[in-house]
Amino acid sequence: MSTAFDAIIIGAGQAGPSLAGRFSSVGQRVAVIERKHVGGTCVNTGCMPTKTLVASAYAAHLARRADDYGVVLGGGVGVDMKKVWARKQAVTMNARTGLEGWLGGMPGCRLIRGHARFTGPHEIEVDGERLSAPKIFLNVGGRALVPEMPGLADIDYLTNTSIVELDALPEHLVVIGGSYIALEFAQMYRRFGSEVTVIERGPRLTSREDPDISDAIRDILAREGIDIRLGATQLSFARDGGGVAVTVAGEGQSPMRISGSHVLVAVGRVPNTDDLGLDKAGVHTDERGYVIVDDELRSNVEGIWALGDCNGKGAFTHTSYNDYEIVAANLFDADPRRVSDRITAYALYIDPPLGRIGQTEEEVRRSGRKALIGKRPMTRVGRAVEKGETQGFMKVIVDADSHAILGAAILGVGGDEVVHGLLDGMYAKAPYTTIQRAVHIHPTVSELVPTMIGEMQPLV
Repeated sequence: MSTAFDAIIIGAGQAGPSLAGRFSSVGQRVAVIERKHVGGTCVNTGCMPTKTLVASAYAAHLARRADDYGVVLGGGVGVDMKKVWARKQAVTMNARTGLEGWLGGMPGCRLIRGHARFTGPHEIEVDGERLSAPKIFLNVGGRALVPEMPGLADIDYLTNTSIVELDALPEHLVVIGGSYIALEFAQMYRRFGSEVTVIERGPRLTSREDPDISDAIRDILAREGIDIRLGATQLSFARDGGGVAVTVAGEGQSPMRISGSHVLVAVGRVPNTDDLGLDKAGVHTDERGYVIVDDELRSNVEGIWALGDCNGKGAFTHTSYNDYEIVAANLFDADPRRVSDRITAYALYIDPPLGRIGQTEEEVRRSGRKALIGKRPMTRVGRAVEKGETQGFMKVIVDADSHAILGAAILGVGGDEVVHGLLDGMYAKAPYTTIQRAVHIHPTVSELVPTMIGEMQPLV
């Protein structure tokens, strides 16, 4: 005998609670099943804790630069990691308890703690209890990919989940991976005071970015004393006293031994779909385990949807929330929203941050279309000069014939915010001339975007 609901949501990450709220608002019964923490990756091990830590690291970095601004500090700059951890924990717990209270107060909503598994297309078992619903939504998120590497299983390594629980400073943090999560932690812990080494398999950092962006990111990190090793195609690990030894080699390189106190593995993510019994529901996944969905996030099984990181359509909090918006619009509002309406947009939260939207320069080149490109170094942005933060540059690419904005990258102070002016223009389908003629506030970083557009040249 099963308990019947109008909808079951498996996972209380970014999309789940909001979707539960929509069902509750129309008087339907909904069950939200969560096996660990309400809030998912963003609240508990992702955005909120990491960006709180990034803020503490930035404060330490700025304090060390006090003399640049004519500010005199009485003594050196120290970091109390237990206080840093406590601040991070307070931010996380406030968000988590707020979500729990919201779910608990929804009429017709039941929050169930436990591990959900399908027993059929529309039936779920949670620790012996059977639940059923005509609509089931998977919002189970993802976790760190830990590939098989020689000796890795024999050491105590960290992932993005476990490293945010550290309340002590690693003496030497060895970061395996050269992409977004890896680099945020690398810079953060360097600013806290750790020695940091980044080891990347590929020939450059952040391989999905244009080479000029990758090179600038590498320069930013190297200037802060982070040791970066590229082309490390062969890695092995071994215990080394109280720490770990990482042996690194690549094509044409002699093996090098790096001794560290801690190792962070940040080489990718995998979806949490391997232990849900999806085969019993008949739900199809791809070769990486992501649930295969259509443009409205429906799986191959009638009445089952997948939202958030587990569907492979985006690995960000904002794309997960947009998944909720798409599903809710189609179910409740007769508004046919689609995943394909979404424009690529994300940020890398090193300092200075990278805001990225639309196509890269390389993607535009491969398309063969006529395009214009504008670039401006942050050394020629008055606001950046005034703030003493002039690393990086801005770049925008537009279609030479239609005048549509194709993409942009802003690596510099405020880049994660400034880029939204261009992103809004893309959603509005406005020609670049609309942005070019806008009168922005002075002094800001944004005011130089129209200037950059006005200086564009053909992309050759």
